[in-house]
Amino acid sequence: MDVLSDAIAAMRTGSPHSSRQQLRPPWRLRAPEFAGAGFHVVLQGSLTLTVDGQPVRLGPGDVALLPHGAAHELADTAAGPATSAELRLERDGEPAEQIDRNAPTVLLCGAYLLNRVRVHPLLDELPAVIHLPARLGRHPSLRAAIDLLGTEMAEPRPGGEIVVPALLDTLLLYILRAWYAEQPAATGWAAALSDPAVSAALLAIHRDPAHPWTVEELGTRAGLSRAPFARRFTTIAGQPPLRYLTWWRMTKAAYLLRRGDAPLRTIAKEVGYTSEFAFAKAFKREFGTAPGTYRASTVFEEPS
Repeated sequence: MDVLSDAIAAMRTGSPHSSRQQLRPPWRLRAPEFAGAGFHVVLQGSLTLTVDGQPVRLGPGDVALLPHGAAHELADTAAGPATSAELRLERDGEPAEQIDRNAPTVLLCGAYLLNRVRVHPLLDELPAVIHLPARLGRHPSLRAAIDLLGTEMAEPRPGGEIVVPALLDTLLLYILRAWYAEQPAATGWAAALSDPAVSAALLAIHRDPAHPWTVEELGTRAGLSRAPFARRFTTIAGQPPLRYLTWWRMTKAAYLLRRGDAPLRTIAKEVGYTSEFAFAKAFKREFGTAPGTYRASTVFEEPS
């Protein structure tokens, strides 16, 4: 897997939820804080999204992602009082509401459930709100995913229980791709994903975390000698390459412990440790508890 896909997969705790909101003014919806990421796509009309007292105007075709699950409010732009209600999302596969083609405002809303105990820095550095205004010719893949999702949710058809979750996953990746593509590649993970040397090393780590990587070998993959590569990776990614390797190995190990009952020796091998003892020692140093204890104290997470 690539870095972005891996980062999201390691945090997932279940299937996404979504709904199609058809609203007539005056209206106001509240969304409480939750462990995950939420999105809103304006299919029709306009509204104001407010997070931490900061308003963001959304128009037709605009996309807003709240990557940290912040509490927020959605409201129409018409004057006059509105009764505030809590935004509710349905589990995918449930019947969509009857279509109201005359509703002034139509939204696609969704939520991805994420484990925030160990957030990948790629997602941790994102702002509270990612706003992608609708622009002609920009991000055609994102627009195509929105069109497909909107159609599936408006007119349920056979196979929707598989199609809708897949489209929701696709939408999240396209939103993040679009946002990262628009960032100035200075430092941080926007730069890490676009920098040829750093991204090559990251891809090598994620494709084979069990490999006994050295800085020199990763530098070779990046097309740089050892010292220049180490400096470049540390500057852009915010930590030395082998420190990131260990962090990712432990993150993946925690994910495997949460998601199944594979023997510790199997997980140890999958994340690059030749013995269960060495793995347990490294895991305890990172999490402050033994792998077996971590597994026993963690609610089992159904695969998404």
